[in-house]
Amino acid sequence: MESNRTSRPKSHYVGLTNTAVPKGLRYSELSAPRQALVRLCQSINYGSIDGLQVQDAEPILSPPPSILVDVKLDGEEVPREEIYLRDFEVCLEVRRLISQLENFKEVIIERIEIRAGIPRRIIFRGSPTMHRPLPQNAPPPEPVDECRDVQGDFEQ
Repeated sequence: MESNRTSRPKSHYVGLTNTAVPKGLRYSELSAPRQALVRLCQSINYGSIDGLQVQDAEPILSPPPSILVDVKLDGEEVPREEIYLRDFEVCLEVRRLISQLENFKEVIIERIEIRAGIPRRIIFRGSPTMHRPLPQNAPPPEPVDECRDVQGDFEQ
């Protein structure tokens, strides 16, 4: 079935931004709250952080968010090597998380999913106005129809 949806760059979908992801970012260059968030992810290893408050682009860890830990019983869990290092280059997923934090003035991140000590996915409640405005030459985002997926129409 052919879709009648017009093609737009991914950066125009709700929740995605075209913020540049910094390259070569080191742990020591992060603010203390961001360092604490990275260490929390590493210590959880597998699980999630739920209800993380963000204010002025910084994670607020007091009061602490809810932590869910997923423990595998069928094998040995190995912690991330970086957990023992004072400084290291942060991975792409952490850089993307930091980039997303830069877009938030005040929000609650409903969930950060963590696998192998790395934040893999964030879910937040809000509207596109919480993010930086779209570039001037960008077409306005289309309204999202509740009956279709953001990635495209469902085929029947």
